[in-house]
Amino acid sequence: MTGLAVLILAQDEERHIARAIASAAGFATEVFVIDSGSTDRTVELAQAAGAQVLTNPWINYARQFQWGMDNAPITAEWILRLDADEIVEADLAARIGSELPFLPADVAGVTIDRKHIFMGRWIRHGGRHPLRLLRLFRRGHGRIEQRWMDEHILVENGRVVHFAGGFADHNLHDLSFFIDKHNKYATREAVDVLNQKYGLFARDRDITESNASRQTAFRRRMKEAVYNPLPFPVSALGYFLHRYFIQLGFLDGREGLVYHFLQGYWYRFLVGAKVMEFERALAACDNAEEKLSRLRALSGLKL
Repeated sequence: MTGLAVLILAQDEERHIARAIASAAGFATEVFVIDSGSTDRTVELAQAAGAQVLTNPWINYARQFQWGMDNAPITAEWILRLDADEIVEADLAARIGSELPFLPADVAGVTIDRKHIFMGRWIRHGGRHPLRLLRLFRRGHGRIEQRWMDEHILVENGRVVHFAGGFADHNLHDLSFFIDKHNKYATREAVDVLNQKYGLFARDRDITESNASRQTAFRRRMKEAVYNPLPFPVSALGYFLHRYFIQLGFLDGREGLVYHFLQGYWYRFLVGAKVMEFERALAACDNAEEKLSRLRALSGLKL
């Protein structure tokens, strides 16, 4: 191994950025923060923590991360995708430091398990742990899916292995931030659902068990083949009940009830409602070009 670069996207992340960088300090040889126009102390804090900061206007997560891979002066052999509100925990940091240098040359990616901390509580149930994600990959062997929502790293020309240990998604903002963020997520996911149905623009469909993780590939197949075609009042309620009772989400206490209801029911219902709203507006359009133009105006996204 000739080093590991951490790539972090950020905008107004002064509460999180130094914490994220510090969590990777024991194994990272390079840290790059791709800032999209922060108006707080994000850039100052990132530079003080030893990161190189590059600036690029925001379109969506997938394009911003790909821009970072293409434009940051990365010299390391490996790249770790880390969100600004995530933390590499000590057990995973030790595993990366001790085992990554000795991986065979045919290994192109590493999956790791993410835990979610919500209102100060680790959400252990409801299918939320472990979330096995491919976040660590050899430079030149990975790319990010070009989607508006639920984008994943894909690798090629190599196999994928797993590292035990954890990293935590631990956002320190309040419920109002959570709700506003998921409202924006719902718009982006509704656009992806409509694109799946109407083929309005190119859609990245290359995810498999061999280039991501088995869990990620299975979840994507279930969402697109089973969940999305169902009427959203049925699918959203069914998903919440499955998470909360069958997958034991009720064991996560009061914080878990808030989380599973908001993220597992309200958010899913909101996505479906936005799909219905957008689809009604698109019904008057005569062709795909008109539909895309109308959807661009309705969503406010640079489609």
